[in-house]
Amino acid sequence: MATEDKNRATAAAILPLVGGAANVGSIAHCMTRLRLGLHDRSLVDDEALKALPAVMGVVEDETYQIVLGPGTVARVTPEFERLVAEARETAPAPDEPPTADDLAAQGAAIKAEQKARNATPFKLFLRRIANIFVPLIPALIGCGIIAGLNGLLVNLGWLPAVTPALAAMASGFMALIAVFVGYNTAKEFGGTPILGGAVAAIIVFPGVAKIDAFGQTLSPGQGGVLGALGAAVLAVYVEKWCRRWVPEALDVLVTPTLTVLISGLVTIFGLMYVAGEVSSAIGTFADWLLSNGGAGAGFVLGGLFLPLVMLGLHQALIPIHTTLIEQQGYTVLLPILAMAGAGQVGAAMAVYVRLPRNESIRRTIRSALPAGLLGVGEPLIYGVSLPLGRPFVTACVGGAFGGGFVGLFHQLGDTVGSTAIGPSGWALFPLLDGNHGLGSTIAIYGAGLLAGYVAGFLATYFFGFSKDLLTEFNVSQEPPSSTVAATGGHRTPTTPANTTPHDPNDPDSPAKAPAGV
Repeated sequence: MATEDKNRATAAAILPLVGGAANVGSIAHCMTRLRLGLHDRSLVDDEALKALPAVMGVVEDETYQIVLGPGTVARVTPEFERLVAEARETAPAPDEPPTADDLAAQGAAIKAEQKARNATPFKLFLRRIANIFVPLIPALIGCGIIAGLNGLLVNLGWLPAVTPALAAMASGFMALIAVFVGYNTAKEFGGTPILGGAVAAIIVFPGVAKIDAFGQTLSPGQGGVLGALGAAVLAVYVEKWCRRWVPEALDVLVTPTLTVLISGLVTIFGLMYVAGEVSSAIGTFADWLLSNGGAGAGFVLGGLFLPLVMLGLHQALIPIHTTLIEQQGYTVLLPILAMAGAGQVGAAMAVYVRLPRNESIRRTIRSALPAGLLGVGEPLIYGVSLPLGRPFVTACVGGAFGGGFVGLFHQLGDTVGSTAIGPSGWALFPLLDGNHGLGSTIAIYGAGLLAGYVAGFLATYFFGFSKDLLTEFNVSQEPPSSTVAATGGHRTPTTPANTTPHDPNDPDSPAKAPAGV
């Protein structure tokens, strides 16, 4: 009951600071953020919001996003929705309510302004790609964990009557993942989802083994998720073309037929071969890079991943991860990239030690650190390292050392991979797989995390603060009790600890893009 009261109190504190129920057009949440569609952005009191103890920061994008952290946001959002509904039921009707056209014009202006400031065509395209694959992550995680459990039972020789059933559960989704990719692709690009799935299903149909293309016999699954993506995009364009030219009376018969026929023929006699070659090249290059580059490649990948996340460019890796999982059973890139989160955790620990008198930042770190250990680094990034500047760079250094450690072992012949995308940090342990047994794989990954923690801590402790920065921030940030009372119980922030800059990556995706991806 006390927890429910706390969540309701948080929701009640947020509502008036975003302009009240009348200013809220839509409510949603992702893993860490309460996402609000607002009618009038100018009614929001940013500073008061950031001063709330439960708020780790805010982000401006197409929606107004309040960072509450994992777990908390899922509990506060229903309370917030309930308060908004109650306020609307009891609110008196305004004398002159705005017309629908007024609200639509205002919303369009705000949306256009934010899009022009925060989005580029390339990032919007990557966001679309993420929207295709992120809905698949829960199934990838579930099937990946079952696959790991099945492998453990097989190696131990336990429950032989059960392991075939577990294998079917783990493999069924991956056998048909192309269909789900095709469905989501058509949906994302404005076509009929089931037609996208129907065209993509051709790729996994066993009968394609009887067809020759480019001088070779096709094999079921050739081209994988990349082929499915291309086939579904083609289906969308064919469908839209048919909608423009086919008479309305014949549309229900002609359009689906031509969409599947034309897209299917191009898929069979073109896309499957091309996408198959690209998919094979991706797998070959990933293995070559880590087998030959080793520590150097891991160092670069681990060090650059946080900046890629900040720019939203990490979304381009989602189809690559999925392709590797489809081909090899796991992606060798994710465990290396997950080391960026380890560097972030180490940096946050060093900030905590270096600023013993700044209770505001230390409170943020205490609340965000458990999520960071589990691979959700967003609260630490936006609430601690990025606003401070240097600690973000030193966190990248920690990620580089962790990635270099894992990459070195790959070069020595110990492959560490993940059977799913999305989780990172400690949450990735149940999804690990490799070529030398689960014990070796877990040991290498765990040691890599430790290397990232230590390197991130040391780099931040010794190089994360200039003398001026340390002097400025290592002071008590708690206002006098009279000041707290004067602001209605809200603490006035005097440091960037709760300041969240614009996040160019929209995780309405993931994974987030699941956290680590």
